[in-house]
Formats: sequence, structure tokens, C-alpha cells
Amino acid sequence: MSLDPSTILILSTALAAAATLYLAVEWRSVGEQSLLLWSAGFAVITVGCILALLRSNGFLLIGIWFANGLLIGAHALFLAGVARFTRTPLSRAWYLIALLWLAMLLVPSAPWWSKVMLCIQSLLIAGITLRASMLLRPHGVSLSVGAVQLRYVLLAHGLFYVAKAGSVIALNNFVDLAAFHGEVIQISLVEGAMAIMLIALSMTGTERHRREERIEQLAARDPLTALYNRRALTMRAPALLEQASPEKPGALLLIDIDNFKQVNDLHGHSAGDKLLVALSEMIRDALPHGALAARLGGDEFVLLLREASNDAVLALGNDLRAMFRQMASEAFPTPDAVTLSMGATLFAQPPAGLTTLLELGDAALYASKRGGRNSLKIVRA
Repeated sequence: MSLDPSTILILSTALAAAATLYLAVEWRSVGEQSLLLWSAGFAVITVGCILALLRSNGFLLIGIWFANGLLIGAHALFLAGVARFTRTPLSRAWYLIALLWLAMLLVPSAPWWSKVMLCIQSLLIAGITLRASMLLRPHGVSLSVGAVQLRYVLLAHGLFYVAKAGSVIALNNFVDLAAFHGEVIQISLVEGAMAIMLIALSMTGTERHRREERIEQLAARDPLTALYNRRALTMRAPALLEQASPEKPGALLLIDIDNFKQVNDLHGHSAGDKLLVALSEMIRDALPHGALAARLGGDEFVLLLREASNDAVLALGNDLRAMFRQMASEAFPTPDAVTLSMGATLFAQPPAGLTTLLELGDAALYASKRGGRNSLKIVRA
């Protein structure tokens, strides 16, 4: 079977339909709207390729103007999907593209009509695609392999359409849209089939990496407070503990809520959850740079600090105790004050491990509770 224009269009139709179904299945699985927009884009390309075949039978309005308009619309859906993926709002000025293409109906039928049509279509697609590529720039954060691939595939695709428009004007190439004649058209058909495959693969890899990152984050976070859980703290603690030295000592601060059961009994478990969330937000706001915070379970939290002096730990603990006591007394009054008991362990050299520090912190915490609660007890490793 020779790769004549009709054969390439049929191949492009099959590729676009496959990409539509694959991305739709991915969207049903994860519910990410960018996948739905990309799937819709490939669905539009599928319809456009089918309609483009009709131009050989004399249906020029549908086979040329409408089919090419669908190709522009498909790329607009790709841009919308990238904007959704990067959470970037799009200017309403992009809607003018549809009006510009509608204006092409006013172009009189003339020998130069095919060149004008092809040039304007190419520039519109190039602008949309290059804008989508620009949205995928890192902006100071690392991109996944799939996102990087998608960025460069879109960039190459957009530049191809810029070159396509330029060649029609500068090289005075022969173009006949009705019969698929002209080297520019034939090369464009081949590039289109390749682009469909590459863009679809890159889009799928982009969302899959984000999904894997989200799963990893969920596995490392406490579902209620969004602080690290015990497992994540255990994995991240060694790197921080190894930095300890006499010049840059570290500290572990254990926090436990006093009379927390009274909040649950008097105000309900939802109130207890709100109290835990409020404390986690206070911890997050007060946490020094480079420190770690985690919820160990129940109403027990831990902070792992670096370059922490005795005075710094004391100031941090007292500030948290004061803020929390005031908030708890106003939001959830109880017969006995809902406060924080704390136990801190200072270490000037890398300790034997996190478990050792937690045991020392537990001892200091319970010494604080035995001493009347709502206090901070500091010991040295």
C-alpha cells in the first residue's frame, strides 16, 4: 500500500481515534480534566481527518474549510488542556481565533486561495501550539520527563507550522488543497501523523507522572493534617540528624494535647479534628526553615529542628503553647484547659537514630505532664 495522501489521512484517523480512546480511559480512571480536554482534541482531529477525505469527492467546503477549522479547534483544546495541567488562566483573546477563521469564508475563490488558506491556518496552529509549549516551561520548578517531552514535541510541531506558512509565501510552492497536491501538503500530512502519535504519548506520560507524584505525596502525608506521617519522618530524618554538630546543634520537640478527650466528649469528634488541624497549621506557620514536622498519631506531634539552641526551642515551644491555649479556650471551652505539653531533646552530634531521640523526647514529655501539664521540659542527648 503506497503512502498517498488518502492513505496517510486514514492512518492519522486511526491514530487519533486510538489516542482519543486511550486518553478518555485515563480520564475515567483519574478524573483529571486536562486528559478530557486532550481526548476531546484528538476526537476533533479524528472527525477532521474523516471530513478531509471528502474533498476528493468535490465537497470542498466541508473537506477543506470545515476540516481545517476542526484542526485549529483541536489544537485549541490541546492548549486548554495544557493550561488546565499547569493551572494557568488563558486570555479571552484566544477566542478571536475562531472569528478569524470564520472570516476566511469571505475570501474569494481565486488561484491564490489555497495558499492564503494554508498560510493562515498554519500560522493559527503555530500560535496556539507554541503558546501551549510556553506554558510548560519549568518556572523555577522541575518538570516530569513526560512534561518535558510534551513541551518539546509541541515546540517542534509549532515551529513546523511556522516553516510551513513561510515556505508557502517565500518559496512560491505549488499548493492545491482540493487534490492534496504540492510537496508542502504531503509533508504536512506525514508530520501530522507523527505528531499525533508523539503528542498522545507525551500527554499520557505527563499525567501519569503527576498521578504517581500525587500518590507518593499521599503516602507520605497524614490525611487529616497534611503533615508528614511517621513513615515519612523516619525516611527524611537521617539526612537532618547527620548535620548536627556543636556549632549547629539539632533538637527534637514532642507535642501532646492536654485534655484532648474532653473536646471530643463535649463537642464531638469533628471538633477534635478541627483542633488537630488548627494545631498543625500553627506548627506549619512557626516551623523554621529546613525543619520537619509530623503527626505521629492521635494528638501527638513531633518537630525535628536543625541549628536549634536552647533559647530558640524554648521560644518556639512557648509561642505555640500560648497561641494554642487561646484558640482552644475560645473555640472549644472545656472544664479543664486544653493546652500543650512538650518534651524537647537537644543534640550536638548525630544521634544513634530517630528512635533514640523519640524515647528521650517521650521521657521529657511525660515529665512535663507530671509537672502539671502546659509546660515544656528540655533535656540533652
